Parts: sequence; structure tokens; C-alpha cells
Amino acid sequence: MSGGEQPLSRLDALRFTRRVVEQQAERQLALIDRWIADEEQRQTERRRGQERRPEPAQWLIQYGLNRNNVDAVHTGDCWAAVRSGRCRPATRQQARDALLQHVPACVHCRPDTALGLLE
Repeated sequence: MSGGEQPLSRLDALRFTRRVVEQQAERQLALIDRWIADEEQRQTERRRGQERRPEPAQWLIQYGLNRNNVDAVHTGDCWAAVRSGRCRPATRQQARDALLQHVPACVHCRPDTALGLLE
């Protein structure tokens, strides 16, 4: 060693090590705090989205591949309607009118029974 520098004492090395660990811990805590804030923001947005989500339709009308023909009438919670991907929400009266115009009722959810058209 030149210039009169003295080697670090064991105590100086330990103090230096403590400062390094302290800085690393502060950085890690700041990172974790950011993660917590991000997750809180996501939960808030998720909750707002659920609150703003419109009520599910009680009745669905399934359209054909050309989007003009009406293929079937479903209740709003019918699994077959969800799988088709070709349904649009309808009012009770629209569903009833479609059934009265001989549009087939879904064989799984039986909207004709739910509407009181078939006993």
C-alpha cells in the first residue's frame, strides 16, 4: 500500500458491510412496496369493473352464421348459448315473440317452459 493508507480494520469492514446490506434492504423494501401498490391498484380496478358490469341478460336469441336468421331462444344462463357465441340479449317480450313465431326453444334450458308457453 502506498501513500500511507492503512488497511481497513475488521470493525471498519463490518461497518461498511452493514451500510451495503442496509442499502440493499432499502431497495428491496421499496421494490416490494411498489409491488404492493400495483396489486392494490389492480384489485381496485377489478372491483370497479365488477361493480360496473351490467346485469346478465335473462333471455338470449341465437342468430345463425349469417347473423340474420334466428336459430334459437335461450334463457340467460344457458351453457349452450354461451358456447355458440352467436347470441344477443333480448327482452322477455322479444323471447316470447320469437317462440310464438316458431323459433325453436333450446332443448337444454327450455325457455318456452320458463316463459309459461309450454306446461
